[in-house]
Amino acid sequence: MSLKLRAFICGTLTGEFGRLMEGGEGEITVPIPVFLIEHPKGRALFDTGLHPDCQHDPLGRLGERLAKLFRIDFNPGEEVSARLEVIDCHPAKIDFVISSHFHFDHVGGNALIPNATLIVQRREWDAGMAPDTAARHGYNPSDFDLGHKVRLINGEHDVFGDGSVVCLPTHGHTPGHQSLRVRLNSGDVVLTADACYFCRTLRERRLPRYVHDREAMLTSLDRLAALEKAGARLFFGHDPEFWQSVPQAPIPIT
Repeated sequence: MSLKLRAFICGTLTGEFGRLMEGGEGEITVPIPVFLIEHPKGRALFDTGLHPDCQHDPLGRLGERLAKLFRIDFNPGEEVSARLEVIDCHPAKIDFVISSHFHFDHVGGNALIPNATLIVQRREWDAGMAPDTAARHGYNPSDFDLGHKVRLINGEHDVFGDGSVVCLPTHGHTPGHQSLRVRLNSGDVVLTADACYFCRTLRERRLPRYVHDREAMLTSLDRLAALEKAGARLFFGHDPEFWQSVPQAPIPIT
């Protein structure tokens, strides 16, 4: 079976390090990754990055609170649709968008992928569709409630039915956060997304300052550590040092 995994960086965010990791000092600039999985049965994106409005009007797009928390460096040509077109992959031909969760830097590009089916944990969808919880978690339904077909899942989900791409529930950061296991010829890769921002998050169990459920997030980190111990390579969600070593599309991850 031929399966390819490609990574894109779709802009960066700069903000207070201590918000993203307990004990962090000063500011940190973190990448915003998006992944393309090319499978014989279809193409899937894992997350979609920022909305293109963030290139020229982050305050209008994100609101005052989020716009004050983060400085955005996101230029034309870095949005997910442009990244795809560079490798001759038309955004309208993406079959699935697998959402790790509904924060703005993970679903902002959904509007650029018009024909995909959205795959999301049911508990994340329910939180995003309830006005009170959506506001509490900083969700903007205009990022993800766009009329796409939606496949709501509960727990693990085999995307293509052959064990090669599997959604893994890693709740805690948000109510229904999920990571993704991709089985390459070289072995398993786990895309942690925000279940594990940094390598130090895993090694030292330093969580972000604000999470939905600390105990659930620690349990999710235990699961990721067990997968790593079993041989999987973990791709940390926003670790700038780690991402210096990740090949960028069009070069596939091997």
